[in-house]
Amino acid sequence: MITQLLTHVLGRLPIGWLQLTHNRTRLLAALAGVAFANILIFAQLGFLGAITESTKYPYRLLNADILIYSPDTETFAEAGTVPRQRMYQALAIPGVEDARPIYIGPLTWDYAVGRIGERFDGSSTIRIVAADPGGGAFSSSISSSDLQRLRLGDTALADRKTRGMPVKLVGRIDSGRPHEFEANGRTLTIEKLFDLGAGFDADGYMVVSDQTFFRLFPTRTQGAPNYILVTVKPGTNKAVVAARLRQVLSPDDTVVETLRSAAQKDEAYQTTEKPIGVIFGFGVAIGVVVGIIIVYQVLSTDVADHLSEYATFKAIGYPQKFFLGIVFEQSLLLAFLGFIPGLIISLLLYALIGAATGLPISMPFSRPFLVFAGTVAMCALSGYIATRRLASANPADLF
Repeated sequence: MITQLLTHVLGRLPIGWLQLTHNRTRLLAALAGVAFANILIFAQLGFLGAITESTKYPYRLLNADILIYSPDTETFAEAGTVPRQRMYQALAIPGVEDARPIYIGPLTWDYAVGRIGERFDGSSTIRIVAADPGGGAFSSSISSSDLQRLRLGDTALADRKTRGMPVKLVGRIDSGRPHEFEANGRTLTIEKLFDLGAGFDADGYMVVSDQTFFRLFPTRTQGAPNYILVTVKPGTNKAVVAARLRQVLSPDDTVVETLRSAAQKDEAYQTTEKPIGVIFGFGVAIGVVVGIIIVYQVLSTDVADHLSEYATFKAIGYPQKFFLGIVFEQSLLLAFLGFIPGLIISLLLYALIGAATGLPISMPFSRPFLVFAGTVAMCALSGYIATRRLASANPADLF
């Protein structure tokens, strides 16, 4: 059936397909190789996508148009401190509606350290994000009624999607039963949960008031926030206000970026400069190289096995493009047949990895098409390299 279909499409006998299926063991090995290369590429792209997506999470917590932060800040979680007086300077800039400080700190949430009868196994590394609960620092991802709970001392809101957070604990808090735990010598009470997600820098996020933050981190002071959140007046151009802020604020201790630009810079740093992002990028390149080598070995072996037949065709007068057509036919068939199992297995891996790690690893609609196009190009390149011997050889030298 496939032979008849290819004959109709190609307008000739599908020599490439017949040669591939002549040795089924070699065909299966080739398809396994192409599928493996696709799985490797999909996996690396999935992790890169997870880095990109998880980098955006903390910025979604913030109600801001513009961020003011320290020049030594590379990522949201690794933020330096900026003088609080820059907030008052920003408030004097035309077009600025409001400015608020936020504070960030790392915390180990040990689930086993809680009230008697409420002990859970495991722990998570989280990022504490703190601000005045009534100052409008947080976005609508957290309800105002939940934020008001933070006015009580030593209360917190936790990320429901925190990696490692026991399911039973999530259920208890969702049912209206606050959870107490100890951290940094304080007893905190989780009042409510919100939805955000885990990333590579943190297992999750927790929101507290600025006063609770200073009790947890006594060495931190109000005068040195990690970020200053600036909102502009309705109808005002954010880029124009950001430019005005840059003219007034000292570049020695402040950087001014729109919220979107700051998130993009964070993403670029995570994917191109931080080791984990570079490793996954190299993984994609390695997957391509592996695929090229595997397909080349298969096609070059096939060409070598049929040199006498090719020599006969060349002696009769068939041009080089005829041989390229046969090998490209084989390349496209290997690309297509190897891509399908590679995609299916990759989708299963995405689901398993996402469930096990809590990372936002998913398959965007465009990714399979891009990977398939790359697979076709990879196989076509291998086919072209495999036929180089035929291009300039004398038919007599091929027998």
